[in-house]
Amino acid sequence: MQKTSRDYQLGLVLVIVAVVAWSTAGLFTRYLSADTPTILFWRGLFGALGTIAVVAVLPGTGGIKTFRALDRSGVAYAALTALSMFFFITALRNTTVAHVAIVTAIVPFCAAYLGWALLGETPKPAVLVSSGIALAGVAIMAGISTDGHLYGDGFALLMALCMAGMILISRRFPGIPALPATCLASAFSALGALPFATIYAVSAQDMGLLALFGLVNQVIGFGLFAMGARLLPPAETALLTALEAPLAPLWVWIALSEVPGTAVILGGLMVFGAVLGHIRVANTGQNPRL
Repeated sequence: MQKTSRDYQLGLVLVIVAVVAWSTAGLFTRYLSADTPTILFWRGLFGALGTIAVVAVLPGTGGIKTFRALDRSGVAYAALTALSMFFFITALRNTTVAHVAIVTAIVPFCAAYLGWALLGETPKPAVLVSSGIALAGVAIMAGISTDGHLYGDGFALLMALCMAGMILISRRFPGIPALPATCLASAFSALGALPFATIYAVSAQDMGLLALFGLVNQVIGFGLFAMGARLLPPAETALLTALEAPLAPLWVWIALSEVPGTAVILGGLMVFGAVLGHIRVANTGQNPRL
């Protein structure tokens, strides 16, 4: 099916909203006292239940019958998404947020290479330039620091590779039902963590936060991402994910009054400038190459 300029713009909006939802993960993990497997279990369970509720009651989603449309590509997408959830939370718990951000910033280059190698989609030079500026901005934010931990950094790298794979599958198989795939991913995440979780040792406050975490990060974040990624070239989808780096400290600033340093502000402005500049260039042309 030929993509139109309106499809492209819709894809931009969906992916940006998804990234905004994802960017709250660091804030949630700051408030939660539960261990990583317990967080993954309850977040995944609430994410799955929330997605089922949305599919069942929201007009235009196709209803529960859309779950029957999940095929091998949908299951593969869900499995990669579940892995990325596990790697992301584990990385946040075992290294600095700055290190997770800088590793995630390589996603545009991974997606661009894989999109070219596997789908034959050559990334536009403007995308690569914007991605390079965004990566430099994230590096400035992180201060190219050495205060992380190799164990957590490794999980952040695995998460970045999973995200690149998710982007490619969405682009290659645009017929994957987004919400059912998101629901299955949440279920995979919960089931994978269940043997290691202490599911009954959760405070009432943590339980409320975990429910909100699942709804915001998984139902909204992964659901909208799956819808939007199919409408954009892989490298451009990945470029938009760089917005998570400056947004994450913004929420901490708002919620916890932790004022970001000069490097964080400067790097964040570079990331925002790179992404917004690219969006403007892409939409001032006659038709974006889709």
